[in-house]
Amino acid sequence: MPTEPIVIERTYNSRITRVWKALTDNEEMKKWYFNFKEFKLEIGFEFRFMGGKDENNQFLHICTITEIVLERKLSYSWRYDGFEGISYVTFELFPDGAKTLVRLTHAGLDSFPENNPNFIKDNFVQGWTYILGTSLKEYLEKK
Repeated sequence: MPTEPIVIERTYNSRITRVWKALTDNEEMKKWYFNFKEFKLEIGFEFRFMGGKDENNQFLHICTITEIVLERKLSYSWRYDGFEGISYVTFELFPDGAKTLVRLTHAGLDSFPENNPNFIKDNFVQGWTYILGTSLKEYLEKK
C-alpha cells in the first residue's frame, strides 16, 4: 500500500521574494539547508549532497530539478546513491501580505527499501519538521 506523502506547512514572517531566494540561492541554502557543491535553478539540473540522521549514517543524495514556477513552486526528485527508489520533494509558496506560507510535500517514500530503518517515514517527518520549523524559520526571521 502506498505511503501517504509528507505534507508540512509553515508560515514565515518574511516576504515571498525572500523565502524564494532562501530556497533557490545556493549561498543562502548553505546557511539553513544542506551544503550543495553546486545548485542551479534550472529544469534538469542535478545536485548532490551528503546527509543523514547522524554523522554515522550519511548518504549521498542525488536530486534533479523537475519543476520551477518562479516565486511559487520548486520540485525535484530525491534518491540515494546505491539504493532503490525515488521520491519527489515540492516546495510551494503562498504570499500573505508580509508573510509567506510554505507547503512542503515529499512523496514516493514507499519506493525506498522497506528493510532499511534509515528510510522510514518517521525519519523524514522529523527531518523536514526540523528543517522547516527551526532551521528555515530561524534563518528567515533572524533580526
